[in-house]
Amino acid sequence: MSTPATVSALLANGAAEAPAIGAPGQQPLSFHALRALAERTGAALNAAGIGRGDRVAIVLANGPEAASSFLAIACHAVTAPLNPTYKAEEFAFYLADLRAKALIVLQGAETPARAVAAEQGIPVIELIPDPSAAGAFTLSPPPGLSGTPASGGPAGADDIALVLHTSGTTARPKIVPLSHANLAASARHIARTLSLTPDDVCLNIMPLFHIHGLIAAVLSSVAAGGSVCCTPGLSGFRFFTWLREVRPTWYSAVPTMHQALLDLAPRFNDVIRSGRLRFIRSSSASLPPPVMAAMETAFGVPVIESYGMTEATHQMASNPLPPAARYAGSVGLAAGPDVAIMDAHGTLLPAGATGEVVIRGPNVTAGYENNPAANASAFHDGWFRTGDEGVLDAAGYLRLTGRLKEIINRGGEKIAPIEVDNILMEHESVQQVVTFAMPSRTFGEDVAAAVVLADGAPGDAEALRAFVAGRLAPFKVPRTIVFLKEIPKGATGKLQRIGLAERLGVSD
Repeated sequence: MSTPATVSALLANGAAEAPAIGAPGQQPLSFHALRALAERTGAALNAAGIGRGDRVAIVLANGPEAASSFLAIACHAVTAPLNPTYKAEEFAFYLADLRAKALIVLQGAETPARAVAAEQGIPVIELIPDPSAAGAFTLSPPPGLSGTPASGGPAGADDIALVLHTSGTTARPKIVPLSHANLAASARHIARTLSLTPDDVCLNIMPLFHIHGLIAAVLSSVAAGGSVCCTPGLSGFRFFTWLREVRPTWYSAVPTMHQALLDLAPRFNDVIRSGRLRFIRSSSASLPPPVMAAMETAFGVPVIESYGMTEATHQMASNPLPPAARYAGSVGLAAGPDVAIMDAHGTLLPAGATGEVVIRGPNVTAGYENNPAANASAFHDGWFRTGDEGVLDAAGYLRLTGRLKEIINRGGEKIAPIEVDNILMEHESVQQVVTFAMPSRTFGEDVAAAVVLADGAPGDAEALRAFVAGRLAPFKVPRTIVFLKEIPKGATGKLQRIGLAERLGVSD
């Protein structure tokens, strides 16, 4: 039996009447219905002149239609999910850069993407939800939109299924094309790592314009024949209502989401104890070890930290499920692609040596689109340079020390912000922290930290500096500590280090 290498092949795995896509308070969409939806969607796109290789931008709020449209459209065209909260200027950039052939929006929904699409001559196809089942829909193309696609029919393994932009924190965002083979490999890797079965139900609270939600929650679930319940997004109190009503076996989120839920967990002990969670997954940013320990105590299940990025179709490494060992502060073992450590000259390093994390494997993108300079710097001898610094131990567990571009260079002394984060998180007054580089007239860069205090804790910067000084070398102690009610986050909930000094007006 051949290994499934397309989204269509993955959808074929589920039992016909088994639930595939769900939502709180709605009837689930079965695998049979999902497969039929994908066929109808492909026929509608082909009739509109859209086929394999053509890019369809999707601007939908989180929910079951965001999941089902991604799956159904990917079977026949290229999906390009975009953040629905973008402003007109952002939509103008992304739609033009993608060269979108069509834009999918919810029928009647107001979004600046409509006007931008009109300006760029991009047809707008309205998605009309079908209330009979979660994620069921029909597409309503504008009158007169018809044609014959250059390549019709179902997509193949080498066809592109998904295009996403890199975050573009410090430079112009790059387009990452991901093939069906990339998506299928990553979905299988995640399903295998988490031992997913048809009995598993994932509660999705991640944005469905981001690789984490699309692949870890949605695609890996259906690839295993299981189901994903698609919520409108993170809502602390409603999460515990969903936990009681949906009875998921797992959920995946970024650390800031876990911390928000952890603060509420004591109020919902009865819901947690009567639930059927078997694990919690964390990815897309470093999970502070104290948070991991507190989560496991509060929820009574293992917390599995994983390591992912867009260019790897999400997962690269993961801690294993019990009874295998999992370690706080580690992102675990290679979980799909090969993982190694490389120095600046392209030499692979032995266990215990610190360098850049590099990967290769079936889930790794073949390269950025129309960007030979970026590809030349990102790939070396078949390995993709992740831009992350880390170390592999003798047992193969990977520990990340930070993004290379986030490493603080204080007069030649290199400081990994994550190391300072982890120390500060051990202090009882600290609820959340992000360490970052601030400009320094003396050292070029110096260490600063933004801290959110625990309820009722005093804002004593000197006490926190002394706490760090008792555990780290003097040059790693934050020169400045800023107390905030909330640390700035990106669209997917990740804390933002780069540019934080400028945003907060911090320098020495």
